Amino acid sequence: MSWEFLRSGLLAFILTMILLRTLGPVAHRIGLVDHPGGRKTHHHPTPLTGGIAMFTAFAFSVLMLDIPLPNYRILFAGSLLLVVVGVIDDLHELSASYRFIAQITAGFLMTLGGDVILVDIGHLITPDEVLSLGLLAVPLTVFAAVGVINSVNMADGLDGLAASLVLITIIALAVIAWSGGNAQAIVVLGLLGAAILAFLWFNLRLGERALVFMGDAGSLFLGFVLVWFLVDLSQGEQRLMAPVTALWLFALPLFDTISIMGRRMLLGRSPFLADREHFHHILLAAGFSPKQVLALMVSMAFTGACVGLVGHFLGVSEYWMFVGFLCLLALYFWTLMRTWRTRRFLGKPLAPSDDTAG
Repeated sequence: MSWEFLRSGLLAFILTMILLRTLGPVAHRIGLVDHPGGRKTHHHPTPLTGGIAMFTAFAFSVLMLDIPLPNYRILFAGSLLLVVVGVIDDLHELSASYRFIAQITAGFLMTLGGDVILVDIGHLITPDEVLSLGLLAVPLTVFAAVGVINSVNMADGLDGLAASLVLITIIALAVIAWSGGNAQAIVVLGLLGAAILAFLWFNLRLGERALVFMGDAGSLFLGFVLVWFLVDLSQGEQRLMAPVTALWLFALPLFDTISIMGRRMLLGRSPFLADREHFHHILLAAGFSPKQVLALMVSMAFTGACVGLVGHFLGVSEYWMFVGFLCLLALYFWTLMRTWRTRRFLGKPLAPSDDTAG
């Protein structure tokens, strides 16, 4: 399995790089590019082909493995749906309702077709009894899927940010899978990680402009695969981690999404309205360079994932892990609210935006 894994990982990496290189001219011909202008920060038309390349290389390399793929067929089906919708959105800017319909459909595919369901939320009250979701299991799983997918999508406003945050969570999940002896999950996560690394090679170039963006196709695809494994590895009698551990492995994007949407609703605005009020926008407005913002947020996400792993391996009570998560979320939200109010007081509000697809 180790040699097959290395061979497939190399295949995923190389195939992603080949596709990223060859799809660029095609993207320019058909208009699948992100043009500069408005409040966008890049200065050159950039192909939005990262998602297509990563999905194609990931699916092809997984299908080349000699492992049973009954449930992963649904993973591919849901991913393909979101990639297609994402490409159409990148070309023609679909309304939010169409994107949400696609995300909800993928969520139902995951639950009803792939049997990946959030059945319970672990031992959050007593160590002897899990909190079962009962009839709410499927709708809450779909809600969680849409939430994680949009968290990745919202993070895609800075070169390398969304891909790096997903990669950190994937590595943490692979560690969990390795400790639990789930070879299939290790391999599949590893192949996705290889595809993401190849994308970052083109997207995150030191001192140079990005050659490609992942687009909505990429952020929707990565978010769906991520929530699949976050739920799958935290449920069932043979679960490899507690549900609260899954929260910590993806803590920073969840903090930012919950805080942003909460503030929008408090202001009487749509929680899905695009703006420049995310944490990375605040850091940029504070004078940090894009590379410094990326390094800081990756470090924070890495720290959160490490807290989840340490709590998992040391057997820390799920109750206290959840309390810690909620306390940190409250601190994060309070800090961002203070920052937004201070900037408004100083006459420097963060303006709405057509975010750059990083």
